[in-house]
Amino acid sequence: MPARYVYIWEYFVPAGLEADFAALYHPGGAWGRLFRRYPGYLRTELLHDLENPERYLTVDYWESQQAYTDFRAGSKTEFAALDRAGERLTLKETFLGEFGFPE
Repeated sequence: MPARYVYIWEYFVPAGLEADFAALYHPGGAWGRLFRRYPGYLRTELLHDLENPERYLTVDYWESQQAYTDFRAGSKTEFAALDRAGERLTLKETFLGEFGFPE
């Protein structure tokens, strides 16, 4: 099934923590492993800004917003733990929004 729901986060990672950040946010990292346990998860992309070495984006694709909502409801404890781990690796994180695909 094609993606119908996408959300994007922006992160600023201090020098020296890039590898730890990638281990958590890379598609094969801890977040991706958690996501893959839930139906409706499709993929994650980790993007690194070519102009600003501290800046990264994550783009997470789900079959539907409901699939993501179900994931959040079923993963509260693990989600909170990974979220706390990520906060220690970033200078700033910003939710850029939720997106769908035009019909």
